[in-house]
Amino acid sequence: MVVNNSQVAVPATELIAPMTGAPVIIGTLLRNPTILIFDNQSTTSVVLSINGVSWKTFTGAEAIVLDLRAAHASAANYSFPIGTVFSGNGAANGSFSISYLYAKDG
Repeated sequence: MVVNNSQVAVPATELIAPMTGAPVIIGTLLRNPTILIFDNQSTTSVVLSINGVSWKTFTGAEAIVLDLRAAHASAANYSFPIGTVFSGNGAANGSFSISYLYAKDG
């Protein structure tokens, strides 16, 4: 297996949307992420869906970090695909944020 040691981490534009009490699109991935930070910035639960499939219910103010660097930062080897759509459904009292890094050849 060839390991690409010349990649660097680059921050992507944050995906963020206010919760309204109905499903809202938080954002779409423009790069293959290596690390994602899911952050429920409201005080109530938010159901996060990926491409229309419910994935996880975040309690108020819950955040998690998902590290996908198992393939030595080669994001395309093990990552969410470009175009993945994240949506959330939670009470209208805060936002949900997804921040991520991607690997770029340095």
